[in-house]
Amino acid sequence: MNLVLQSPAIERADVDAVADGARPSSIEQITQRAFRLLNAHPHDSVARLCQARRIDYAWMESGRRFAGLKLLAMDMDSTLITIECIDELGALAGKGAEIAAITEAAMRGEIADYQESLRRRVALLAGMEASALEKVYREKLRLTPGAEELLAACTKHGVRTLLVSGGFTFFTERLRVRLGLDYTLSNTLEIKDGRLAGRLAGEIVDADAKARKFAAVLKELKIDRQQSVAIGDGANDLKMMAAAGFSVAFHAKPLVRAEASCALTYSGLDGVLNLFE
Repeated sequence: MNLVLQSPAIERADVDAVADGARPSSIEQITQRAFRLLNAHPHDSVARLCQARRIDYAWMESGRRFAGLKLLAMDMDSTLITIECIDELGALAGKGAEIAAITEAAMRGEIADYQESLRRRVALLAGMEASALEKVYREKLRLTPGAEELLAACTKHGVRTLLVSGGFTFFTERLRVRLGLDYTLSNTLEIKDGRLAGRLAGEIVDADAKARKFAAVLKELKIDRQQSVAIGDGANDLKMMAAAGFSVAFHAKPLVRAEASCALTYSGLDGVLNLFE
C-alpha cells in the first residue's frame, strides 16, 4: 500500500516523522504540499502523528489512477461550495439560529428523519421574497478551494460529474451550467406569488434518493463501481458514498469520517487528485 500525506502546512520534517514508522521504500513529492510514501507499512504512529500535525493521510492501492475513473459524485453544501444555502437563507429571514441548529443535528445524524428535518427548516422560510435566492447565490455562494482544479481534471480525463444535494435546484442548476456538470439532483422550493411558500415541490432528496441517483448514473453509463468516487460531508451522503468504489469524507462530521475510504480535513478539493497516481 502507498500512503498519501497532504496538508496546506505540511513540511518535509512532518513527512520524515511519519516515514519513520511507516518505513516506505521511497518517498515521492506529488505537489508542494503532498507526498506519496511508496510501499508503506501500517503503523499505530501514522494516525497519531497526522492528527497532531494536522495532516490528511490516506492508504491507497498502488496503480489507482484518476484517469481511470469514470464518475465523480459530490454533495453541494459545505463540499463543492463553502456554505449551507439554507442557513444563508435562514439568516436573511431572521431564522438563522433555528435553521442552523436543525442543520447541524441532521448532518451529525442526530435527527433520524432527514425529510422531516428539511421540512421543518424550509417551513421557517415561508414568506421570504424569492429574490433572496439570487442574493445568496451572488453574495454568499463561493466554490470550495480546489473545486475548479478537481473539475478541470474531470474534464481533462473524461470523468463524468454528478452533483447531488439536499439543497435546492435554484443553486444546483446554476452551478451545473457554470461548471459544466453532467448530472444534478436536488430539492425544488415551492414559490407562490414571488415568495417562498415554505414547502418543497416533488420528491425530497434524502440519503436514499442520493444513492438511487448515483446507482442510476452508474447503470446509464455502464460503469463499474470501482471506477467511481463519491465525496460528501454529512450523514445523508453515507449511502451514496458506500455505493462508490472509493469515498472521501470532506471536512466531514466524525460519523462520515469513520465510514469513508479516507478523509480530507485540512486540504482543499484538489486534494482528491493527490490521492490517485
